Amino acid sequence: MTVTDTHRAIDAVWRIESARVIAGLARIVRDVGLAEELAQDALVAALEQWPESGVPDNPGAWLMATGKHRAIDLVRRRERLERKQEELSREIEARPELAAPDLDAAIDDDIGDDLLRLVFTACHPVLSTEARVALTLRLLGGLKTEEIARAFLVPESTVAQRIVRAKRTLAETHVPFEVPAKDELPARLSSVLEVIYLVFNEGYSATAGEDWMRPALCEDALRLGRILAELVPNEPEVHGLVALMEIQASRSRARVGPSGEPVLLLDQDRGRWDQLLIHRGFAALERAEKLGGGVGPYALQAAIAACHARARTPEETDWGRIVALYDALAQLAPSPVVELNRAVALAMAFGPAAGLELVDELTSEPSLEGYYLLPSVRGDLLAKLGRFDEAHAEFERAASLTQNARERRLLLERARLTRH
Repeated sequence: MTVTDTHRAIDAVWRIESARVIAGLARIVRDVGLAEELAQDALVAALEQWPESGVPDNPGAWLMATGKHRAIDLVRRRERLERKQEELSREIEARPELAAPDLDAAIDDDIGDDLLRLVFTACHPVLSTEARVALTLRLLGGLKTEEIARAFLVPESTVAQRIVRAKRTLAETHVPFEVPAKDELPARLSSVLEVIYLVFNEGYSATAGEDWMRPALCEDALRLGRILAELVPNEPEVHGLVALMEIQASRSRARVGPSGEPVLLLDQDRGRWDQLLIHRGFAALERAEKLGGGVGPYALQAAIAACHARARTPEETDWGRIVALYDALAQLAPSPVVELNRAVALAMAFGPAAGLELVDELTSEPSLEGYYLLPSVRGDLLAKLGRFDEAHAEFERAASLTQNARERRLLLERARLTRH
C-alpha cells in the first residue's frame, strides 16, 4: 500500500471511528474539548506510523489506546489536571477492557452509551442552539468546519468561532459528561434531533469528497435515533425522526450506481429499496401519529418519504398529497429549503411551469446564494420546458457550487445533455 493509499485509509478510518474514540476519551477525562485534542493526537500518530507499519487490524482500538496513553501523559504534564490523575488511573485499572484490542463492548453500553452522552453534552443548554449543533457535528460526525458551514449555509469562520467558544464554555462551566435526567430530557431534545438529522444527511448526501454517501454516518444517526426513541417513548417527534431516517436509509443501495455514481430518486430501481427499513419506518411513523399532540416537522417529512415508499413506480406517487404535506411543513417550519422542495413537488403535481414560478422567487434568497440545489432544480425545470440554453447554464452553475465530486460529474453530464 502506498503512502497515499494509507492516508486515504486513515481518513476513512477517522470518519468511521472518531466519534467513538472522542466519546470514549471524554468519558475518561470528562472534557469533550480535551477528548477531541487527544483523539487528534492519536490521528497524527497514525499518520506518522501507519505508512510504515500498515493499518492495524482494529484501527479504532489502536486510536483509542493511543489517545488513552496521551491522556495519561497529559495528566502527568499539566498541573491543572493533577486531580484527574488518580481518577484516570483508577478508571483504567478498574476497567482493563479499555486497553483491550476490541473496545466495542467498552464503548457501547446500553442506555449509558458514550455517543449519546457526547451528543447531550455538546447539546447542553449552556450553549446556543447553533453552537450545540456545530459542536456535535464536529465531535460526532468527524466533519470538517467547512462541511458544517455548508450544512448551515453560513460562513466557515462563523462555524469555527462557534466550535471554539462552545468547547471553552463547556470546560469553564464544568458540564457533566452524562445523559440528562428524564425530567430534563424534553427541553434538550429539539437540538439533539436537529444534530442527529444533520449527521444523517451528511452520510446520506455527502457535501464534499469523492463519495456520494457515507453509510457509517447514516448508521450512527439511526442508532442514536433509535436509542432516543427508547429513552423517550412518548415524544412523537423522536419517532417521526426515526421514521424519516429509516425510510430514507431504505433507498441507500439504489442511490448509488455500479461505479459509485449518484442515482436520483425517480431513476432508482425500487426493487433494491430495503423493505425491512421501510416497514420499520412505517411503524415509527404510526407511533408518532398515535401519540397525538400535533404532527411535527420530522413526522411531516417522514409522511412525505412514506408517499414515495408506498409507490411501486414513480408514476404511482401521490404528488398531490406530497404537495399538501409540504404546504403543512412550510407553515410549521418555514425555510427556503422547504420552499425549494415544495417547488419540486408542485412541478411534479401540476407541471414544471408551476414549480419554476416558485423557484424563480427563491433566486433572490440570500441564504440560497451558494446552495447548488437551487440552480440544479431550476435547470431541471427549464429543461422540461424546452429552455435548454438556460438549463445548460444552470447545471453548469450548480456543478461549480457543489463540493462533492460525484455530484459535480452528474451535473456536468446534465449540462452536456442540454447543450444545443
